[in-house]
Amino acid sequence: MTDAVPGFDVTTFTHGERTHEVYRAGVGPAVIVIHEMPGLHPGVTAFGQRLVDAGFRVYLPSLFGRPGQPFAGREMRRSLWQVCVSREFVLLADRTNPVVTWLRALAAQAHAECGGPGVGAVGMCFTGGFALAMAVEPAVLAPVLSQPGLPVPLTARKRAALGLDPADLASVKTRAAGGLCLLGLRFSGDRGSPPERFATLRREFGDAFEAIEIDSSPGNPHGIPRGAHSVLTEDLVDTPGHPTRAALDRVIAFLAERLAPQPSQPDPPPA
Repeated sequence: MTDAVPGFDVTTFTHGERTHEVYRAGVGPAVIVIHEMPGLHPGVTAFGQRLVDAGFRVYLPSLFGRPGQPFAGREMRRSLWQVCVSREFVLLADRTNPVVTWLRALAAQAHAECGGPGVGAVGMCFTGGFALAMAVEPAVLAPVLSQPGLPVPLTARKRAALGLDPADLASVKTRAAGGLCLLGLRFSGDRGSPPERFATLRREFGDAFEAIEIDSSPGNPHGIPRGAHSVLTEDLVDTPGHPTRAALDRVIAFLAERLAPQPSQPDPPPA
């Protein structure tokens, strides 16, 4: 185990020219948690531990930042610079991020290691849409998009964009028509993950897309600030009855529903 991410073992995964550290723990169906900015901070690893406790084998790839460092401005600036100079990421273009190819390969390996019907993928903020793009990989059965933030929503077109190549969008839509389901989370007042993006997901995926939009408007009954952004980490209020806790519980239930072992079919009667 490692001090940077307590409770998780660290290894590396290489696909093509790309290699990243991956932290793993737990037993059960595989779930890949793709961290938000600034990296594998304690809020992300705590979420990963919740999934381990719920009966999943959790994979935490470290894509940028320093694992174990706090959610802080200095770390945010460091990670943003790292992302800006990397060829694995695009911030402004409405296309699939190159690192997703690596993440799809990780999902295929995790499925081979863990078995079961498939793999879950949870993306957050900067990586929120990566979970959707990963669903091109057939092993991914439970994509969760938590406050998807790319492309950076600087224009009306970018606010509605999904950060997905047209061919990838068509592939995921075909899978959704065949039974794939998606789950999305955001705060209603979050400008970093705007409502137009969820409107696009509803239009493209219809009933296959389940949206949880938590009220963060002024005067909302739970006192959630308008600037709330990170549903599953920094802005989670871990109190039964709070809407962020309800969202967390729904994520865990969604993963369990989609990744539960399928009942074996009885042998057909002899002819």
